Amino acid sequence: MMQRRLYQFVLSGHSHRARLMLSLLGLPCEFVDVDLKGGAHKQPDFLALNPFGQVPVLVDGDAVVPDSNAILVYLATRYDASGRWLPRDPLGQAQVQRWLSAAAGPLAFGPAAARVATLFGAPLDMAKAHQLADALFAVMEREFGARPFLVGEMATLADIALYSYTAHAPEGGVSLSPYPNIVAWLARLTALPGFVPMPASPIAGAA
Repeated sequence: MMQRRLYQFVLSGHSHRARLMLSLLGLPCEFVDVDLKGGAHKQPDFLALNPFGQVPVLVDGDAVVPDSNAILVYLATRYDASGRWLPRDPLGQAQVQRWLSAAAGPLAFGPAAARVATLFGAPLDMAKAHQLADALFAVMEREFGARPFLVGEMATLADIALYSYTAHAPEGGVSLSPYPNIVAWLARLTALPGFVPMPASPIAGAA
């Protein structure tokens, strides 16, 4: 069995950001699909990998790394000697962390939550989720008016963390049409060598 495995759910944006980072770094990996509907993520063998019972989890040799943002930091720190994906300087690292926090905050509770509610019927205050999404996207739209990526002239972990649920926001009824700078940024990311897309949901609508 391959030393590197990613436990994932293919329609999860959290899983996709980890899968995307592996591909951008050219790292071979075995992908293990976790049956969330069947409750596999709450079984003892999976909880031994991540006590929170969430995907993704990366197993890299002896290292077990749960949480998508933690996986991004781990991969960049261990395998990106150039420091391109996670800058080595304090300010650059802080700027990336700012967006990792946004990915875990307004992105997760805004467009990501709206998508989960739309696709899987999860209970949600949809109006609040759309409000959070639009507030986040308004900030991002202004940022991209000044620079091509979230932290300067090249893509970093910040962009990878924000990509998946932004690109698939229309699956939760959040339109990207008011945000041309975001749409252009998404295109720049899809043009990166090694980019792999996140599958669209077969039941998703377009906004």
